[in-house]
Amino acid sequence: MRRLRQLAERTPAGRERYVDLLRALAITMVVLGHWSVTVIGRDPGGQATGHSALGELRWAYPLTWLAQVMPVFFLVGGYANAASLTRLRARGGDAAGWLIDRSARLVRPTSTLLLVLTAAAAVAWLRGIDPAQIRQVFWFATIPLWFLVAYLAAVVLTPPMYALHRRLGLVVPLVLVAVVGLGDLGRLSGPEELSYGNYLFGWLAVHQLGVAWHDARATPPPAETDAAGPSTPDRPGVRRRRLPTSRRAGLLFLAGGLGAVLLLTVLGPWPVAMLKVPDERLDNAAPPSLALLAVAAGQLGLILLLRGPAERLLHRSGPWQLVIGVNLVVLTVFLWHLTAAILLIGLLDAVGTLPTPAVDTAAWWAWRVPWLLLLSAVLAVLVAIFGPVEARSGRHRTGRRTARGTPARSAVAVAGYAAVVAALLVNSTAPQQAPEPLGTPVPALVAYLAGAGVLRLLRSGWGTRD
Repeated sequence: MRRLRQLAERTPAGRERYVDLLRALAITMVVLGHWSVTVIGRDPGGQATGHSALGELRWAYPLTWLAQVMPVFFLVGGYANAASLTRLRARGGDAAGWLIDRSARLVRPTSTLLLVLTAAAAVAWLRGIDPAQIRQVFWFATIPLWFLVAYLAAVVLTPPMYALHRRLGLVVPLVLVAVVGLGDLGRLSGPEELSYGNYLFGWLAVHQLGVAWHDARATPPPAETDAAGPSTPDRPGVRRRRLPTSRRAGLLFLAGGLGAVLLLTVLGPWPVAMLKVPDERLDNAAPPSLALLAVAAGQLGLILLLRGPAERLLHRSGPWQLVIGVNLVVLTVFLWHLTAAILLIGLLDAVGTLPTPAVDTAAWWAWRVPWLLLLSAVLAVLVAIFGPVEARSGRHRTGRRTARGTPARSAVAVAGYAAVVAALLVNSTAPQQAPEPLGTPVPALVAYLAGAGVLRLLRSGWGTRD
């Protein structure tokens, strides 16, 4: 508590506290959402299994328009990435230094999760557990890593995408939305391969809105320059750099997004649910569809409308300290929340007290409260153990040094990110029940460790010139 008070007292006057609140709320809602819709059953062999209850809760589909908060995370990610990049450049840093700085907070907690799970998988294999069963548990525990594939790619692309924003303004996210629409046509009428790029372009469009939001909030001095050249006055039309953020704009975003999602789902071909529903042919989030982007626009409108009351609340010490505390370990909470579910299910099953009520029955709903409380307790233990890794990573800032790196350093940083992203992608797309003694394909593990090792070497100062 003492450290939280100190951090709260040292908060810069110009910090956008609302962004920190939105990040904390988004991850908390993801965790609670995953836990709440979990159904525990048993396979023919008597082993405990889990799946999503959404397929049997059709009445809840419209609620997913609020529950699907990954657009909020990418929106605030775009804001935060643009803010930190401009701060670093103002101190004389470069894009490579910024990428290396960002990797500490993102890659180190992820490496901890993967190494612990791999070690546990190796122990299970040596004890004679079926490699296919090991893979299935590992796959479930690492479901959160799918989002890091797109987010890390957005981080790597932030410097050039920010430069594009400074030149073309709101044209950039509009073009990305058009590309997503083209991918949607591929999913609906073929070829389906045309939609694969939406895994990147969809989330990048939302991330770019966050970049525009930051630029709208910032007030650069007339002489400011950046990688795109001297700052220029706002242009008219869609080439304007500044995203409208007034209350009127919030109402327009909310109404327009809601209207578009109704057209695309109720009247159009897309599912109403914005989360994965078992056995549905189409999924709005994998890859992101125009319907999901419409939900993102509506969520942006709601965010703009609620900003005033939220900021007044966050200038009180107690709420702001709570937001700081969550953000210190927010990625740890996200990465470990399904591992907490695995541990709790295994513990309850071992002592013979694992309830398996049918979905949407009185017993299933009654079990939600103790289920969430027990999961919170298990996750709290995991965060207490592994959270310090992320908290310490937040203090490590290579970007504080203004020495510029060599060209090779930039290329090596991008290569390190690419290896990490490729490894996480292979893990996410590998078959759920493939016989993997270490839980994940060995090439993916090797690529990840190589990429993370390269980024760690760069964080130590390799490639800088003073």
